[in-house]
Amino acid sequence: MQLVVVLAAIIVSQCAFAAGARHALLDVSLKDINGKTTSLKDFKGKVLLIVNVASQCGLTPQYIALEATYNKYQDKGLKVLGFPCNDFGAQEPGTNEEIKDFCSTKYKVSFPLFDKLHVKGSEQHPLYAALSGPSSPFPGDVKWNFGKFLVSRDGKILKRFEPEVKPDSAEVIEAIEAALAAK
Repeated sequence: MQLVVVLAAIIVSQCAFAAGARHALLDVSLKDINGKTTSLKDFKGKVLLIVNVASQCGLTPQYIALEATYNKYQDKGLKVLGFPCNDFGAQEPGTNEEIKDFCSTKYKVSFPLFDKLHVKGSEQHPLYAALSGPSSPFPGDVKWNFGKFLVSRDGKILKRFEPEVKPDSAEVIEAIEAALAAK
């Protein structure tokens, strides 16, 4: 009987920890591309595809598929969130204004963009510490620009896709559709 009580306490504490981690992800303070303070709480109830982006990368054309995926699924509850990052080969050297202009002019990006941040290293932003840190279900440094994390409506990290996986690949679309179907 004592063993059952101990096991139940462990399970309850693990569930509470996981729920706290989800809420912690939603609570991380962010700045949008215009410098306004925000957090992922603004997107609670939406499925999120969080992507570190760069304007001068061989993978930059993924903006086309990101925008198409966003347009196809936004009415069903998907938000693509772009986080400019200069951590890999200095491929995002511009200011927020330059990044915003590039994305809207060259790729007609309409999904939300955020302040440039670090996804790895000593200056890693708390959002990416939560997404890729040791307590993440998908730990490990982000490897390059256009790494993607799929987050459920309640803030649970569901999947991680490496940079070379295209946003409109069957693997990503199936995961998005499954997350959208889970109410």
